[in-house]
Amino acid sequence: MSLTEHIELEELQSRLHRARRLVVLTGAGMSAESGIPTFRDAMTGLWSRVDPAALASEEGFRADTARVWAWYAERREGVRQAEPNAGHRALADYARRHPGRLTVITQNVDDLHQRAGHTDTIRLHGDILADQWLDPCPRRGGPPCDTDWARPGQPPHCNECGNLVRPAVVWFGENLPLAALNAAEAAADAAELMLVVGTSGAVWPAAGLAARARRAGAWVAIVNPHPSEIDGDADQIVRGTAAGVLPVLLAAG
Repeated sequence: MSLTEHIELEELQSRLHRARRLVVLTGAGMSAESGIPTFRDAMTGLWSRVDPAALASEEGFRADTARVWAWYAERREGVRQAEPNAGHRALADYARRHPGRLTVITQNVDDLHQRAGHTDTIRLHGDILADQWLDPCPRRGGPPCDTDWARPGQPPHCNECGNLVRPAVVWFGENLPLAALNAAEAAADAAELMLVVGTSGAVWPAAGLAARARRAGAWVAIVNPHPSEIDGDADQIVRGTAAGVLPVLLAAG
């Protein structure tokens, strides 16, 4: 790190310690440091010849349920084997030291933030380890069937109506969970400082949160070893990884 970069990092750390409302938006690059490949990077071997939309859309799932279920089973196993890295732990430690001060928003569908200790992370794109029904439950006059009751299969299905189980993630063409999106936008509006960590800035509407926070008056800093599509929305850019920068940035204070 050059002297200029060191000074800029110290200035950002000073801003961070003064901020009463800190928001951190994390993307695939943060999980990649724990060994979880990005969506595109996971398309290797047999999967390299498959259209991404065929593995992450309702249409693709209905067309070949067994193939898509196998793809997600493989990705789920990778998530279970991964461990939170130093960046995840630094955020969780900061939250413990400063209750109510930090909001974490993630585009990632893994549970690494939660396992590190930040259990109230806002999950914009769902939870890859959870299940939901493909179609609305047709039961009337009572609670819908629990996916845990589904009959095993590739994928599991309801023994009563045949409804299929799917991963509880946001697929291409689907809206983000409204409660999560509203919470993320409210956090961006209230932020005094936003860190955007490990995201390419290519996936919307999550990519718009940085500009939204800046318009509301927040200082926006991007932490990424590579250029992103939203670098122009930042007040400051730190070229580094989550695991390398966040423990330093969030230390003490």
